[in-house]
Amino acid sequence: MFVISLLVKNEFGVMQRVMGEFTRNKINVETIVVGKCEKQGRSRMVLSVIDEGEANLVMGRLQKLQDVYECDLVPESGQSAYALLSTSNGNVGVVGGSDQVEELIERSKPEKYVKALNAL
Repeated sequence: MFVISLLVKNEFGVMQRVMGEFTRNKINVETIVVGKCEKQGRSRMVLSVIDEGEANLVMGRLQKLQDVYECDLVPESGQSAYALLSTSNGNVGVVGGSDQVEELIERSKPEKYVKALNAL
């Protein structure tokens, strides 16, 4: 999995313009996390794709967008994962390394879950 971290304008339409680059290049986004960050008026967007070539292709295109201030490919050592699992006792949040989270999902076999990669 290849993780792309973007620092973008925090305004209406930016997500659509970013995702448009993936759509135009027929690249599937596996996970996406977006939220306000430490810089006022900006958001951090973290996306993951399966193929390294696709990640490099779309990064070149994203760097040209006016709404994108920074675009980085995050090394595996800088990645973390989280999951929200639905259990008989309610929802449980799990955070850790990608392998750790994957192992916990495999062991617990939840009825429903969502897993995302993240990086700063």
